[in-house]
Amino acid sequence: MTVANSISMSQSIAGRYAQAVFDIVNDEGGLDALARQLDDLEAALHDSADLRNLITSPLYSRDQQGNAISAVVEKMKLSPTLSNTLKLMAQNRRLFVLPQLVQRLQALLAEHRGEIVADVTSAVALTEDQQGRLRDTLAKKTGKTVKLNTRVDEALIGGMIVKMGSQMIDSSISSKLASLQNAMKEVG
Repeated sequence: MTVANSISMSQSIAGRYAQAVFDIVNDEGGLDALARQLDDLEAALHDSADLRNLITSPLYSRDQQGNAISAVVEKMKLSPTLSNTLKLMAQNRRLFVLPQLVQRLQALLAEHRGEIVADVTSAVALTEDQQGRLRDTLAKKTGKTVKLNTRVDEALIGGMIVKMGSQMIDSSISSKLASLQNAMKEVG
């Protein structure tokens, strides 16, 4: 199995779980609470190497993963729907798709609210003012409310890369240098 097939399969599995959770929570009227819980879960995945190891390592048994995820959902006070889904994922040995599940659920919530998520990678951390101006510019362009997911990658040297859905705007210095290098190769 290729890496692309593995990623596609993970997204497919996560998508099915995410759609089920979204539909149930939407019927119950708990989308705002789900959004907060997803932000907390995303932060926990980002901050805890132990949690990332738990969901990806084949060394943990089904029972160990189930017990650990039960403790996590209890500690985080997640909704019954989300808790039961994570426990089912542990039982089915599908916890490895948890990051994709969180991303897909956040995308479903954003779509439901008429929002669009822009993934912004910049060479240096953006100030609140810069984020606000970028958010306003993207909102004017798309006609939707824009939520920014920001991260820093110093390898960009300067500038930023903005991804919204299938669109990507790359104004990084590293990509401009790569373009210049390719142009110089064609000349010489």
